[in-house]
Amino acid sequence: MRPDDWYFLDDLDAFLARAGTFLRSRPALHTVPLTVTEGLRSRGSGHYGGEAPYFGVLERDGAVRAACFCTPPYELYATALAPEEADALALRLAGLGRPLTGVNGEAATAAALAGAWRRHTGGTAAERERHRLYRLGTLTEPGPVPKGRSRVAQEADRGQLERWYEEFSQAVGDHAAVPADRWADARLSYGGVTLWEDTDGTPLSMAGVTPMVAGQIRVAPVYTPAPLRGRGYAGAVTAEVSRAALAAGAQEVLLFTDLANPTSNALYQRIGYRPVADFAVYGFTGGRAVTATAAP
Repeated sequence: MRPDDWYFLDDLDAFLARAGTFLRSRPALHTVPLTVTEGLRSRGSGHYGGEAPYFGVLERDGAVRAACFCTPPYELYATALAPEEADALALRLAGLGRPLTGVNGEAATAAALAGAWRRHTGGTAAERERHRLYRLGTLTEPGPVPKGRSRVAQEADRGQLERWYEEFSQAVGDHAAVPADRWADARLSYGGVTLWEDTDGTPLSMAGVTPMVAGQIRVAPVYTPAPLRGRGYAGAVTAEVSRAALAAGAQEVLLFTDLANPTSNALYQRIGYRPVADFAVYGFTGGRAVTATAAP
């Protein structure tokens, strides 16, 4: 296939008009583009950073075959691609002079894009993270329920949410996709964080959820401060938000785990989450531009 089979555009509405049906056709595997584009639609194009996002669509025989997007300075995200599609995308992006800090996607797709980027630009690409996507099957209590109770976070909890979001981002070794205050604004606007608190009202753990899009809700993030871990709070609050997502009508309740963390992977499986697919993130450095293949 040719690199210019990939069509790029900067307008979110135009992208969703072209690729929205495709993204909604596989809501679990497309949870990231569905939730990110919903965030851009509801919070504005600058929600994930100061630079304007851009979007790509691959059409073959009149049907959308794949899609990608980037909210600079974060990695490009691509839906599942065959090796030749990944090669064409890397060459197209290099030809357009689009700067890339890396790529995120299903493991085989991310690896193919990383290899293609190295070949076409001479840059380097190193795997940074590997995640597993889980889907909730039958919800099960993770074990003895710890003392305390759950409640949906309110405006008065803003400071706590911001601190814990920053701590979570540092704990996973990543920069927050949005500033903590903006993240708290978005989540508080729809009741998107639940706290597990002690009997005296002291917050002990939190679990967030994305808005429901295409029938799917994703649990993210789940965080317990280090001194409070191992006491069942994360499992209890995750079970609560999972139950609430089902009650809200979600057909798919999803979450990602870091495969380097066996504790969280075991915990979510005890609750009833089952593996769907593995994903990977590669970081890019260096590289040269190539001759453009077509106008965007």
